[in-house]
Amino acid sequence: MRKMIPINAPQIDEREIEMVTKVLKSGFLTSRVGSSSRVASFEQDYARFVEAKHAVAVNSGTAALHMTLSAAGVMPSDEVILPSFTFVATAEAVALCGAKPVFVDITPQTYNIDLEKFRKAISDKTKAVIPVDLYGLPADMQTISKIAKEHNLAVIEDAAQAHGASYRGKPPGYFADMACWSFYASKNMTTGEGGMITTNNDEYADALRCMRTHGEKGEYVSYMLGHNYRMPEIAAAMGLAQLEKLPTFLEKRRRNAQRLTEKLSRVERLTLPMEPRGYKHSWYLYTVRLQGSDRAERDKAVEELRKRGVGATVYYGTPIHLMPYYRQFAQYSLPEAEKASEQVFSLPVHPGVTLQEINYIAASLIEVVR
Repeated sequence: MRKMIPINAPQIDEREIEMVTKVLKSGFLTSRVGSSSRVASFEQDYARFVEAKHAVAVNSGTAALHMTLSAAGVMPSDEVILPSFTFVATAEAVALCGAKPVFVDITPQTYNIDLEKFRKAISDKTKAVIPVDLYGLPADMQTISKIAKEHNLAVIEDAAQAHGASYRGKPPGYFADMACWSFYASKNMTTGEGGMITTNNDEYADALRCMRTHGEKGEYVSYMLGHNYRMPEIAAAMGLAQLEKLPTFLEKRRRNAQRLTEKLSRVERLTLPMEPRGYKHSWYLYTVRLQGSDRAERDKAVEELRKRGVGATVYYGTPIHLMPYYRQFAQYSLPEAEKASEQVFSLPVHPGVTLQEINYIAASLIEVVR
């Protein structure tokens, strides 16, 4: 049997090992208050990379989402609008604040939030909106921010999958009040587990830094409700090494995505991922749609690809509004999200995938579809 080409694979070498070893030898693994040395360096470098004034490192992308909602003042009586077709953490953070997630549909071309559905979902209780840059393609952030400003809503961009993406020449977060990033093991760059919040707002940045360490500004003195969301030194050391390599990672992902598009463009039943004018995809995932299929046919195609050693994977097979826990917030149909969940699947394009493997992936998919 052919060795599996995984959907994602962390790209780790001696540089990360060296950086982490230095931390272990130093004996300084974390800091109770404020940023420790490598965390502070990672924050500075990441802020520079995404052209933000502030970056606040935390221990997961979910922590980043939870903290930004808290910093924006989201309370149990509030509503937060978000797409249903995404990873559950986006809604989970809203629920952790005691607020109500209000799910809206997506556009079938980009899989990102439908702007008209977003506008219609705004109520007197709406406090914030969380657009998601799904699969690495930014949402229409300028329009979203304009609508949000008209209604005095906080804009929290879920950029967990969008390292290296851009919209109208600007990195994720530029048009938002705050942006949340993930460094989970599968992402375009990783710290194992970890996250980052970027913002240009001084007040938000001060609150977030306080919030991530039990609301403390000085040792054992809490000024606000906080949590233990600190990033440890080992993770930051990995992040520094990975950030150095990120441009090369992104270049390889783009090369692989372009090659797949060239090979698959004539397969009539496949709708390939798009990169609209003015947008730059990060190619975290290369997601195709098997047009006219139902869930069973799509799943069969994925199964056949995996038998051939292609690690095709479905993201996301169940929209959040259909998950058992989240049905309590409202029961309704979101047809585009539901249809996408039955027809899409993703193919490996990570930096470890060779051009020879890309050719094999394309040939295998063509064979399966035909």
